[in-house]
Amino acid sequence: MIEKDNLTSMRIATRRLHSIIATNRDAANAVEDSLAVTIQSDESALVISGDPQPVKLAAELLKTIDDVFTDTDGLDAHALGYLSGLNHPVSVTEFASTLSQPIYVTPKGYSVRLKTIGQKIYMDAILNNEVVLCVGPAGSGKTYLGVAAAVMAFQKKEVSRIILTRPAVEAGERLGFLPGDLQEKVDPYMRPIYDALKDLLGFEAFQRYYEKGLIEVSPLAFMRGRTLDDSFILLDEAQNTTIDQMIMFLTRIGMNSKACVCGDITQIDLPPGIRNGLSDAVNVLSGIDGIKSVFLSSSDIVRNPIVQKIVRAYQKDHSEKRRDQS
Repeated sequence: MIEKDNLTSMRIATRRLHSIIATNRDAANAVEDSLAVTIQSDESALVISGDPQPVKLAAELLKTIDDVFTDTDGLDAHALGYLSGLNHPVSVTEFASTLSQPIYVTPKGYSVRLKTIGQKIYMDAILNNEVVLCVGPAGSGKTYLGVAAAVMAFQKKEVSRIILTRPAVEAGERLGFLPGDLQEKVDPYMRPIYDALKDLLGFEAFQRYYEKGLIEVSPLAFMRGRTLDDSFILLDEAQNTTIDQMIMFLTRIGMNSKACVCGDITQIDLPPGIRNGLSDAVNVLSGIDGIKSVFLSSSDIVRNPIVQKIVRAYQKDHSEKRRDQS
């Protein structure tokens, strides 16, 4: 139990953070959760209360954030919580340029930013390698950033087409029982990819490129027997591939092509006893020049903060169960 007289408070004047935290309780909560302090605001300053050491650290971090971010567009509740969790002013300064500079601006004017160090490592890996294998939890940006990288490469004319695929494992790769033509059968499984493309390109541009065959979205089963030259190829939900399917996909990569393979190995829908192709590829292909594996974690989740808490709770539960079984 902490005695009240062991607590302290510190009042700091900030040029930018005061207005953000004063008007956004979620932002204040994110900082409080990361640093174990209480934050209130008066008319012109932030008041930080708690144990002396956390209060001192919180004041240093908030002052650093306020100094280094001239553009506050990226400083939402998630960003402030993440920056506070870095726990060192130098780390905040080093990451500031990554968070403050958008990597892409959508037709509607939305700035796409790398919101965690893990996401920066992921994007750098895509830019500097022919094949990237990304393993990470739901909400960590695996698919969206992969699609963004594909769109950027396409718009810079580094590749002439985008090919996006995922295994339709829920239907056992047998889509015939679904109503409609082939496209209507495929659409439910491709919806997350369609949504990302329409967001990044705008509906009209997406429709135009799609009709010309410059963007292809199809189930993994339709990749067999092809050679994909001059393309950016994204395999999503790769944890639901078998080893044979993964080998088939990776050997489709043609000249002047990049491949990004992403998935969440905690959400495998394959039958019991079948090893997934993503985990196998990470092990088999490690150390090969031009191939990079990236591992995102719960700290890279950029959805509603409750998603991060859910993922961490399940990770803890699974770890405890494995420990009990060993």
